[in-house]
Amino acid sequence: MRAVVFTLGCKVNDVESGSIIRGLEELGYEVSREIENADVYIINTCAVTAEAERKSRQTIGKALKCNPHAKVIVCGCASEKSPNAFLEKDARVAAVVGAQRKNRVLEIVRSGFGEGFCGEQKQNADGVYEEMPLPKCLKTRNFVKIQDGCNRFCSYCVIPYLRGRSRCRSLESAAAEILQGDAYETVVTGIDISDYKGGNGRDLADLMLAVKDAETRIRLGSMEVSLITDRFLDALKQVKNFAPQFHLSLQSGSNAVLKSMNRHYTREEYLEKCAMIKAAFANAAITTDIIVGFPTETEKDFEDSIRIVYEAGFAQIHAFPYSPREGTNAYKKYKELPFAVKKERVEKLLQAGAEEKEKYLASFIGKTLTVVPEHYIEGYTEGYSENYIRCYVKGETEKRPTRVRVESIYKDGVIAEKE
Repeated sequence: MRAVVFTLGCKVNDVESGSIIRGLEELGYEVSREIENADVYIINTCAVTAEAERKSRQTIGKALKCNPHAKVIVCGCASEKSPNAFLEKDARVAAVVGAQRKNRVLEIVRSGFGEGFCGEQKQNADGVYEEMPLPKCLKTRNFVKIQDGCNRFCSYCVIPYLRGRSRCRSLESAAAEILQGDAYETVVTGIDISDYKGGNGRDLADLMLAVKDAETRIRLGSMEVSLITDRFLDALKQVKNFAPQFHLSLQSGSNAVLKSMNRHYTREEYLEKCAMIKAAFANAAITTDIIVGFPTETEKDFEDSIRIVYEAGFAQIHAFPYSPREGTNAYKKYKELPFAVKKERVEKLLQAGAEEKEKYLASFIGKTLTVVPEHYIEGYTEGYSENYIRCYVKGETEKRPTRVRVESIYKDGVIAEKE
């Protein structure tokens, strides 16, 4: 029997898909992550934007073109938000599970798609973190999920309504997976890892101290401004193989917009945290997300976002236009800005980000980095350094951490030569 687990959206979805893949393999399935001929399709959906929802629905049709007689199970945030949209998409959708309790996917398959599963959604009402099978690691880099849900309720974001309130894996369980993993790099991820609570008053700093001697390189997923404290940075300094990339969520460089977004910090506080990071880790990469064209964003507000790109010295930014999400406070309160305005602002912000990225990359020419190789393509081994610089290493390199010297800027990263 063959199964496909197709994932849209965030790294947390990707980890959960890895757990489903592991469970399916234990049931005797041969599993792929790409849409191809199969007996069962698991579509793990995303709802962070309207476009992500649309792609999630389209994926069902693409899957059934490969095998019109296959069973389809839909899970994830888009199916949590609009389950009927997936049930009505095609009668061959056997079940809709939603964003929570994704272990139900494996129960449905194990049962042989028995009666009573169609359209079933089980919510995690008890606030307990759901342990899933150890994820299938398909790359040199592995992801370890330590937290789910969100309590922040930013005015633009639908995710807290879909994934539920924040709940965390025990420190013992999370540390064990990190320490026992055999990947060269481990990314610690969650919907909001800044809110991690590992039990008995322990937080993310305590988890980092618990795994400080791990052989795997440890990289952290997206984090919030509130996480950056002297105590947390001191803990990271003790991690033997810490990757100094800080994806510090910004969303806007305007204090007025941040307030209307229900983001609980100012641009001044954000820049102060950036300075703390750079003081603790001289070569740190600070990367971020910025929403462009939030309904309250004026031209002056947008200029504040442009300015903060230069002031923070971002190594990379992900800029995207505001997408109204039904059910959020912003959707109820504000009128959307014209598409043309959002498009123009995104292009300007991406240009500013590209300029800062080039400056950051140029500062490493002649310096040595450690790359975890991933692919060999057209004469270069490609992989990422500790500070998330994409390195193109001349020749084919063994897939293990490799010391390289940076020679020049190239494509979206740098050309480097093995030392």
